[in-house]
Amino acid sequence: MKNLRTTINNWFDKLDGQWRTMSVKKQHRYTLLLFLSYALLSVIVLLKVCYDVAHSDNTMTIEHIENPINGQNKSSVSPQDSINKS
Repeated sequence: MKNLRTTINNWFDKLDGQWRTMSVKKQHRYTLLLFLSYALLSVIVLLKVCYDVAHSDNTMTIEHIENPINGQNKSSVSPQDSINKS
């Protein structure tokens, strides 16, 4: 586990070094590109959600919950206790 953490830290240090050696103009372009990609993806998701909600033909029917025990066939054997179940 310690080796994995060291490997990941070294990888991040390498990426940080590459980022710092890049010119500020290039850093600005990458940051802007990533932000625009994120914004575009967010707009697409919001439009898809709005479209799905507006064109929803699904209706939900609300009914009482039925007891599954009442639906079982009654046993032909009579109960052995003294309570009469009619």
